[in-house]
Amino acid sequence: MRQVMGGVRRWLVPPRLLPCMEARHICTPTPAFYYTPARHCSHMHAQDGPLSGVRIVDLTRILAGPFATMVLGDLGAEIIKVERPGAGDDTRSWGPPFLGTESCYFLSINRNKKSVAVDLKQPAGMRVVQELARCSDVLIENFVPGALDRLGLGYTDLHTLAPRLIYCSISGYGPSGPYSNRPGYDVMAASFGGLIGVTGPRDGEPCKVGVAMTDLATGLYAHGAIMAALLERQRTGAGQKIDCNLLSTQVSCMVNLASNYLNGGQEARRWGTAHESIVPYQAFPTADGHISIGAGSNDQFAALCRVLNLPELVTDERFTTNPQRVKHREALVATLTDAFSKRTTKQWLAVLEGCPFPYAPINSLSQVFSDPHVVHSGQVEEVEHPGVGRVRQVGPAVKFSASQNKVRAAPPLLGQHTQQVLTQLLGYTEHQVEELRRQGVVA
Repeated sequence: MRQVMGGVRRWLVPPRLLPCMEARHICTPTPAFYYTPARHCSHMHAQDGPLSGVRIVDLTRILAGPFATMVLGDLGAEIIKVERPGAGDDTRSWGPPFLGTESCYFLSINRNKKSVAVDLKQPAGMRVVQELARCSDVLIENFVPGALDRLGLGYTDLHTLAPRLIYCSISGYGPSGPYSNRPGYDVMAASFGGLIGVTGPRDGEPCKVGVAMTDLATGLYAHGAIMAALLERQRTGAGQKIDCNLLSTQVSCMVNLASNYLNGGQEARRWGTAHESIVPYQAFPTADGHISIGAGSNDQFAALCRVLNLPELVTDERFTTNPQRVKHREALVATLTDAFSKRTTKQWLAVLEGCPFPYAPINSLSQVFSDPHVVHSGQVEEVEHPGVGRVRQVGPAVKFSASQNKVRAAPPLLGQHTQQVLTQLLGYTEHQVEELRRQGVVA
């Protein structure tokens, strides 16, 4: 039920259902035609985060989905993470290493969330999620396509209950097609989508990337799509379904290699750290490590030759243009390799300071987190965890001038906020919650 007031759609919700409690809103179980999304309260300010007042039900686990909701939580959204009683998100057990009883993997992608342990396979558990959906702005899930439909928690079911709800599904291969029912994992999508085929030594075996970049890129796509859907809902008043999948993400991320094939008929190959179309653009061994060098223009190449004391390369007709340097890659790389091998990485960094071409050492993680620029960026933050004490987190990569994008709360213990969410948000009594616990519906 809604009416138009001054050109703005307004939902007819009894005022008693919308008390403001420090930017949180009680949403007691209501008839289906009453929908009470999270509201922005008058005391919310930009410093609370650009997504303050947005509530997200998070039915995801592993990496892509939890990464997306963590990014949204950094921006101020309230994230209610629904987990399986007794086990929780799979990554809670992915270790070693552990910090006390907590998996370092889980800790890395689940800050700024409230954990509610609910058994979705029980009717009472299904109703809890339906009630959460009715008073939330977004639901994000990464079950195998069709699984939540069978539980009464699919998009069609929840759209009827909550027509303004934005429903984001993350899967391996999308909701239809020959692979749609396959479990989706990063390495499989990276294999199907071509990334692993172009990663590794030039004449060696294909290699997976050291971090699950397909999962992470899918999480970022989901985050951006949710932001766009929230913006569109401001204009239309309606929610919608978003489908993200790992394979489509990976294919889209092949960018220039995909264009080379689609438009130039050129099949991609493995180049190690080198670049298919730019020379030099790769890592070179030093006396004690490796350093990456790039020269994307003739001026940058000339500057590199000067600093290496190899001025004759600039006028050598084999190397005067980038196409020529690509054609004579082997000869040029051999000469540069010999030059870089004569000093340590630290010595080269001192020599290269101020040069107009890009360069960087290949760092270990200990070197990453002691690097002066990384330290200056302040990306490592500490937060107090209720079970293990201080937890160090890699903070958000993006900064705002007028609002907060930050680590707000430690990753939760399994079911840590079950009681709080059921009583304060959904209006359950203590007796009702205890009965659900007794039945094994919540934990």
